[in-house]
Amino acid sequence: MKNKDIGIDLGTANILIYVKGEGIVLSEPSVVAIDKDSGKVLAIGQKAHEMLGRTPGSVIAIKPLKDGVIADFDKTEIMLDYFIKKIKGKTIFSRPRILICCPSNITQVEKNAIREVAERTGAKKVYVEEEPKVAAVGAGLEIGNPSGNMVIDIGGGTTDIAVLSLNGIVYSESIRVAGNTFDVDIIKYIKKKYKLLIGEVTAEQVKIKIGTVLDQTKEKTMKVRGRDLLSGLPKTITISSSEVKEAIQESVDMIIHGAKMVLEKIEPEISADIIDKGIVLTGGGALLDGLDKLIEKEIKVSTKVAKSPLTCVAEGTGIILDSLS
Repeated sequence: MKNKDIGIDLGTANILIYVKGEGIVLSEPSVVAIDKDSGKVLAIGQKAHEMLGRTPGSVIAIKPLKDGVIADFDKTEIMLDYFIKKIKGKTIFSRPRILICCPSNITQVEKNAIREVAERTGAKKVYVEEEPKVAAVGAGLEIGNPSGNMVIDIGGGTTDIAVLSLNGIVYSESIRVAGNTFDVDIIKYIKKKYKLLIGEVTAEQVKIKIGTVLDQTKEKTMKVRGRDLLSGLPKTITISSSEVKEAIQESVDMIIHGAKMVLEKIEPEISADIIDKGIVLTGGGALLDGLDKLIEKEIKVSTKVAKSPLTCVAEGTGIILDSLS
């Protein structure tokens, strides 16, 4: 048996696991399905995600992480333990060193909870690193130099906005507006405008397929099915990309406002570096159509999406694990 270091991107929406020497070996939704009466765990990950909004009364599919932190300690431990055992079946290692990520600006208690849940899976040693730093490393930014870099990591539960230099965070803000917030915005918008109730999974599909923050020359549309609140019967409507833009506008504005706040707090020299290098977007939310262009327009700084925004954090854990050696 040999030790292999593991990097974990413990996200509100998805969990990604990186194994040293092998790359990303697991990517699954952070969802646990349990029997409400007995408390027994029925499914974890992808299988549990497929149950969201489709379970009988006795079965509930829950997300044990909320806003990037642990909301249900026991379920998070069960989920993490399950995933680590799952990858142990594919590779051979005994007690690994684990590097696990957390949002910036969380409390020490929340950070300790993340460390403890990783320790309980049988880790030899646990390192907790702030997510925007790991995302920046995974995106290929040279954060070890005495020069400012800016990253906006838009995950499922939180958006971490950070300026980094000399391998550290100069200033950061973590706001609880991210991908899941956009889903809730879409649910509320459709409920208010069309008196139609849709689920989280449907809202996420709307966001992915026709979500945008820009005015479209050619409008995209999508059929959406749900329950009519007036008749109680199933109903189908057609929603357009401009309606999705309207639904998520307020949340997108909050992310832009957060980025402006961070830029206002840093030294002029670092601001000059960021003007030269631009801003990098990471996380699933970075894939929202036109978000990079909108941020660039509002902040007047060149903005680009990282090469693989969904896996930046997991890949960053791998690079940091190598440096620990």
